[in-house]
Amino acid sequence: MKTKPDLGFWKLWNLSFGFFGVQIAYALQSANVSRIFTTIGADPHDLSYFWILPPLMGLIVQPLVGMFSDRTWNRFGRRLPYLIFGATIAVIVMCLLPNAGSFHFTVQSAIIFGLIALMLLDTSINMAMQPFKMLVGDMVNEKQKGLAYSIQSFLCNAGSVVGYIFPLILGWIGLMNTAPSGVVPQTVIWSFYLGAAILLICVVYSLVKIKEWPPKEYAEYNGGTDTTKEKANTNLFKLLVKAPSTFWTVGIVQFFCWFAFLFLWTYATNTVALKAFKTPTVESVTGISYDGTSYDGKNLLISNGDFKDVMVVSHGVAMAQGVEANGSFYPASTVVINGNDTIVADNEITLNDKGEAKVKFGTPVSGITSLSVDGVEVENPTNVKVSDYLSRMQGSAVLTVASIVTKNAQGKTVIEDAKSYEISDASKMSYTSKTVLNASSPEYNDAGNWVGLLYAVQALGSVLWAVVLPRIGSRKFSYSLSLLLGAAGFVTLGIFSNPYMLFISFVLIGCAWAAMLAWPFTILTNSLKGGNIGAYLGLFNCTICVPQIIAALAGGWILSMMSTPGMVAPEYKMMIVAGIAIAIGAVCVSFIKEGKKEDDTMKVQETPEISETL
Repeated sequence: MKTKPDLGFWKLWNLSFGFFGVQIAYALQSANVSRIFTTIGADPHDLSYFWILPPLMGLIVQPLVGMFSDRTWNRFGRRLPYLIFGATIAVIVMCLLPNAGSFHFTVQSAIIFGLIALMLLDTSINMAMQPFKMLVGDMVNEKQKGLAYSIQSFLCNAGSVVGYIFPLILGWIGLMNTAPSGVVPQTVIWSFYLGAAILLICVVYSLVKIKEWPPKEYAEYNGGTDTTKEKANTNLFKLLVKAPSTFWTVGIVQFFCWFAFLFLWTYATNTVALKAFKTPTVESVTGISYDGTSYDGKNLLISNGDFKDVMVVSHGVAMAQGVEANGSFYPASTVVINGNDTIVADNEITLNDKGEAKVKFGTPVSGITSLSVDGVEVENPTNVKVSDYLSRMQGSAVLTVASIVTKNAQGKTVIEDAKSYEISDASKMSYTSKTVLNASSPEYNDAGNWVGLLYAVQALGSVLWAVVLPRIGSRKFSYSLSLLLGAAGFVTLGIFSNPYMLFISFVLIGCAWAAMLAWPFTILTNSLKGGNIGAYLGLFNCTICVPQIIAALAGGWILSMMSTPGMVAPEYKMMIVAGIAIAIGAVCVSFIKEGKKEDDTMKVQETPEISETL
């Protein structure tokens, strides 16, 4: 087998530069997905389940990309065709995902649209990301792999910084950082647009600058046969059986690390919003209780007397039937006080500038000088109260729980996926609700942008720590130390209430991130030889995806165990759970047995030279 030539710095740079654009897309996804789903109305206890899709797609896509790219060769190369396809899909989806709340869908429809877009985005990002990892394994010798992955780590973190701070910068230059309930702010939407444009530029640069080795030359440098002439019948399970022990021991460490980081991406925004930005809370209706039975749903309709399928709860918000004044009741969809202050619009209580409800059902409204009900003035209004539907219900009724409620072209209500129940005494019905963070409030959206800045601090800390890592004598010691620092960062993130103190937490988390990006692939690729490097790197990605899937499945259950029914979910406690997990990973580093370096085990067959093939 021929010895791979040394590559100049800029050739190593070109091999990984496209990672910059891909990582911007990944950073925007990581920092904003939970914010997007919370904004359009997702339950905090369900957030981790949405995060199943990204690692699941990686679990499926990356091994396949690795295996098939080992056997691919066309005019674009071996790995680059997968970059082209993945990046193209990513650019399209990045323009759609942040608009999930802008297409006038119901909450359920918006969440379904967002999930489909998230699935496509993560699939395409995985497909675009994997070629850069494989190119280093293909074309860089053992001596330079540490430098090559360090460059990749630098570009990864640089892309992360850009992606994370986009919303904050766009807010500074004047884009709106708040939006109507259920709609994602312009700062987030335009961040995705800019990220898509940069990704496209980086892909074009990579196609121009990277020239892969043709199959015969690739085989000479990688100790295998021309895999493009082999039948594509390699059994991934057989490869796993033959995998070196390094594959499995590093995989154990990876499990606990990525388990922890899934919780970071899922719960960091709400943790910071609650602990550091004192985000106000709102009551979200979860259903109606009657005679000991709870009928759960965010869209509830009632037929009672003269009413036929009247929305009493829409998207988790109790509807107003009208207003009481001077001892009389006035049905109304719009209520205005003091000349121009609208307190009810479209049967829904309006919010003030802080995202708080202007009035409460059944509570007297103070400071009234005038009252207008659907455009009609009420003389000398006194003892004014806004009434919900349930407070005035009498007799029998039919309660309908619907997943989707829309209006057709004629303005009629269309109900889908609904179940109806007979209620004998409607006066005994009551709302069931829970307290959640007000995702429409300025505090919540300021926290969302601040989290982007914190992720940028993490990336900068990672860049600086990546410079230190090679200077620590023992690779395993530096790996373990980095993870312990990260564990401290996670725990303090769940404790600190000062926004600026969180910089410390994320610098420490960045230390762990730097080690997670640099050492696992360096250690693994040094133990791999032959024509299945791509397949093994694809399989190794399972050690990233599987723990995230497990964390996503377990997250809602763990959070529920620590929650008090009806109260705000204590998502900050999930940061402490994450810190414990990554600390266990630090201990497991001691199990890793590194393979011997190539120059210690092989005779040099050719004098290394600076490659001119890139």
